[in-house]
Amino acid sequence: MILEDMILDNVKNMPPSGIRKYFDIVNEMEGVISLGVGEPDFVTPWNVREAGIYSLEQGHTHYSSNAGFIELRTEISKYLYRRFNLSYDPANEIIVTVGGSEGIDVALRALVGPGDEVIVPEPSFVAYKGCTAFTGATAKVLNLQAKDEFKLTPEALENAITPRTKVVIIPFPNNPTGAIMTKEELAGIVEVLKDKNIIAISDEIYSELCYGEKHVSIASFPEMRDKTLVINGFSKSYAMTGWRLGYICGHPVLIDAMKKIHQYALMCSPTTAQYAAIEALKSGDKNVEEMCREYNRRRRVLINGFRKMGLECFEALGAFYLFPSIKSTGITSDEFCEQLLLSEKVLVVPGNAFGECGEGFIRVCYASSMDDILEALKRIERFVNKIREK
Repeated sequence: MILEDMILDNVKNMPPSGIRKYFDIVNEMEGVISLGVGEPDFVTPWNVREAGIYSLEQGHTHYSSNAGFIELRTEISKYLYRRFNLSYDPANEIIVTVGGSEGIDVALRALVGPGDEVIVPEPSFVAYKGCTAFTGATAKVLNLQAKDEFKLTPEALENAITPRTKVVIIPFPNNPTGAIMTKEELAGIVEVLKDKNIIAISDEIYSELCYGEKHVSIASFPEMRDKTLVINGFSKSYAMTGWRLGYICGHPVLIDAMKKIHQYALMCSPTTAQYAAIEALKSGDKNVEEMCREYNRRRRVLINGFRKMGLECFEALGAFYLFPSIKSTGITSDEFCEQLLLSEKVLVVPGNAFGECGEGFIRVCYASSMDDILEALKRIERFVNKIREK
């Protein structure tokens, strides 16, 4: 038996994430400043950790319902209404998932298969294309443009839609670009989608991390409410990446379909994390605001730093990423990142790891201390000046 022949082509042909090789190199180096990992440098707030610890001390170690504890779903419902004017019934319109990533996976598995197309705006989170491929559907890449600050435009979306289109991904605030969509900009997208039989999967995991503009969900438009699945979670806003907890919100018909996949594949999300998340939602607004203020301070320092060294960098207003252009250096994104890491011990990620249209850019994550950011800027500027002198 040739084991390779037993693996499905849509799995075998999916390349590993382009980010991994840089992390592998980092693991073998000392003194590296990492601006590469998309993870908060903050520790989960103590009261949230304490709630998880207390649940274990009380022996709360059993399964929850498939959809998650009703108390948690109720708090999610209250939170979404309080923060983003979204209204979801905790009884039948919310599933608690194993991170936002599981939400993306089960949503796509419930909605698409061979012969269907999923519009994936890029640059964007690598899981969209991968999870689409594993369903047997086709990811139709829509290349976002730097001149549009990597926002999705109605014209580009309209041109990408075909009779096979069943889902469009709305990845804002965006990883890796930090781009956001305002209410006015989303209104144009709504006009394109409102009369079409297309489901929007809106990944809003960075919804709390917006600077100057409050996040607006496409699901807040009445025409889109029932044909949008909102994916969110606790990893980014509440610094809870390792707890692996997210959620999906949507119409009961869609939620019921996804719940079938969720219950067969995973049963339920980790209960310790669910108890912690209840506390996060009840008392965490202040913590989120404090982290957001600090991210914004770092963001401004990095933008000014890149512009000072002559690298174009649009003012990203969301998530904790910048997407500066390195085209003026005359080398590729991969060359830039590899040489920077080996010569100056600073880790950033090539833009083309998030789609071919990201070539000529790098992703810089500012979920690092200000001291590390200031030192990294010095090292990057030194590297850029050496490249230009050649």
